[in-house]
Amino acid sequence: MNWIALTDIGQLDEIIRDSARMPVAIFKHSTRCSISAMVKRALERDWTASADTLPVYYLDLIAFRPISNEIARRFEVIHESPQMLLIKEGKVAYHASHSEIDVADMMRVA
Repeated sequence: MNWIALTDIGQLDEIIRDSARMPVAIFKHSTRCSISAMVKRALERDWTASADTLPVYYLDLIAFRPISNEIARRFEVIHESPQMLLIKEGKVAYHASHSEIDVADMMRVA
């Protein structure tokens, strides 16, 4: 899995722009949460998409909480952790949190 570190709010503009031509995923991860770590390992195990067809951004929301807040505001989703969002054409096409995150479900939407 080729994580792209999400460390700057300006990257959200890139994600929105890129999502016009291909879906883009954002994984919000709490480095202090064992459930989040478990979900991250499951994602890494089950991920089948290439970075060329479905880039996936990784947000350490402890280190970059303002970006997490901006994601919630821009995409009109309630902040949760762990949380996966799939952005298509600038809008959320899929989002789930905790054990509801399912790679196969997300890939069907992608």
